[in-house]
Parts: sequence; C-alpha cells; structure tokens
Amino acid sequence: MLYYTIKADGKKAGRFENVVVGEEMGPFTYPVDDYSVKAYSFAVDDYSPWYYTDNNPFGKRIAHASFPCNDCLSIFLTVFEPSGVMGLHTEEEIWFHNPIFVGEDVTISAKIVDKFEKRGKGHWCFETKLVGEDGRPIIDTRSTEIMHFEASELTEEKKAKITGAVVTGEYDKTKAPVKKGTADVTPGTPLVSLTKIFHPEQAQIYSWVGQHFKNIHDNLAYAKEAGYDNLVVQGMQQLGCMCELLTDFYDANWFTSGHLKMKMIRTVLVGETITFHAVVKSVEKENDRNKVHLDVWTLNEKGQMTTIIRLGKRLRGLIYSKNTSIDL
Repeated sequence: MLYYTIKADGKKAGRFENVVVGEEMGPFTYPVDDYSVKAYSFAVDDYSPWYYTDNNPFGKRIAHASFPCNDCLSIFLTVFEPSGVMGLHTEEEIWFHNPIFVGEDVTISAKIVDKFEKRGKGHWCFETKLVGEDGRPIIDTRSTEIMHFEASELTEEKKAKITGAVVTGEYDKTKAPVKKGTADVTPGTPLVSLTKIFHPEQAQIYSWVGQHFKNIHDNLAYAKEAGYDNLVVQGMQQLGCMCELLTDFYDANWFTSGHLKMKMIRTVLVGETITFHAVVKSVEKENDRNKVHLDVWTLNEKGQMTTIIRLGKRLRGLIYSKNTSIDL
C-alpha cells in the first residue's frame, strides 16, 4: 500500500493556500502483497474467492477493483503533513482499465490540476494514474476535496448543495431485483441491495491506523475534536462496497471498462447501517452489444442519501455480448 512511502513530518501544512496547481506527486512504486489484499477484504467486508484464488475470469489471483482507490486519493499525503490535513472529499471520478495481480509492483503518480473557491470553501482537484509493473494502465482517477474545514461549518443543507441532486433513488419497487447483468436486462430493473455496518477496526485498517499519523477515520479523539461523534467512514471505503455490488452485476467488465462519477452528500459514521442500491437507468444498443447504465446510491438508517454514483453515457464499457448472460 502507498503508506509505505508516507512519512509523518517534513510536509506542507494542509491549507488551501499551500495547494499549487501543476505540482506533481510521485511516482511511487510499491508491492501489492497477500497481506494488503486481505486487509482490504476485511475493511470493505468482501471475501470473494476472486481475491484469494485464481478462480476468476483473469486466471490469476487479483485484487478488488477498488483496491487502489484509497491510494489514488491519499497520494496527496506525500506532499501535505498527514496529521494536519482536515479535508472533505466531495467528488471522485474513476476509470478502470485492468485488474491488479497479487504479487506485482504497481506505480502511482498524480498532478494537481485545479483549485477554486466555492461557497466560501477552498476546493482543489488532482488526477492520479496507477500502472502495473508491465506498464499497463490499471486505474485513472480525478479527486475533488475541500482543503481544511471544521465539521460544524457544514450543515446538512450545505452538504446537499455541494453535491446537487443527480440521482433520485426512485424506482419501480414492484420489479424483481437482479444480482447479475444479462443481455436482456431492461431499464428500471433494480439490483439486489447490499447492506453493511462499518466497524471501528474496519475504518482504522482502511485508513492506515498505526502508520504514525492520525485522522478523523482512525483516531476517535481526533474525530471528536473535529466535531464528530464517532470515526468517519471514508467515501472511498463506501466505494469499495459499491464495487462489490457492481462487480457482481458487470462481472469482469467492471475491471476493464468501468467508469463512474461519485459524489458524497452526507457523512457516514462508524456503527451506522448503510444500504447500497442501484437501478438500471438505460440500455443502449452498440452494434451487436448492449451498454447498460446504472444509477447507484447509498442510504443511511434514516433513509437519507449519503453517496450517489452516476454511470452515464460517457461510460466506455459495462457491455455484455448480445444474447449472452454473464455469470461468475
């Protein structure tokens, strides 16, 4: 994992004025080993045999599709002092190209591409690339964060405005839900939902507890100092659970041609029950194949949306062969 390269000192303070457009981060190379894949499985509660054996469509043991996403986001901690950053992750766009094979070294690099002020808050964006040891592209991401804030500064109303209503969460509940995508799936079809409860140890493992720096995800005292009642579950950790649902539906296609745009609406705390939902938004014919688009969202135990994903027309994949059903 990337934390092998992150030190606790010698970095810039995590302040908006210290964000420099054009600044590059990396490249850094690190191994994807058995321990890190098992730790990730625990953190997102996904123990599919694909990640423990070679019994998968790629014929070799692989890591979860979302395995490198936290590294792609956290690469900025190689520039900014890790324990001093109080950021709010608001939006993420991800392109999946190839799976990671367990045992290989991967290389990650990033560049700050934008900074701007919105509603009195300093936002910044950076783009990250991760490649395999043979140079093949694995994942590209674009991350947007608010640099430095206090929890008390963000009311639920302001959070909703930051995100905007893109995915409604409405669908025909009389339709039977499906788990696997097929060539004959129709718009309006819901997916089988997925429910998770994040435990403190999962949030801490995901956020690199013990790596000589603290944050609102792994240190309770620090989270309370920031105004939260419990540890904060990372948006990327929620993404890991979403990718479990999407891998079940799209099969191997998710690793090689998946694309999503995710926005975080409300904070999720450890101990809350979160349910992941999706519905087929549209199906497009593309030559002899179908391109299937989904809306994906999460609801907390109060029925409030916490995260939304739009899989729109810009998707480069998520395609099934005509008259063919995709099965694990």
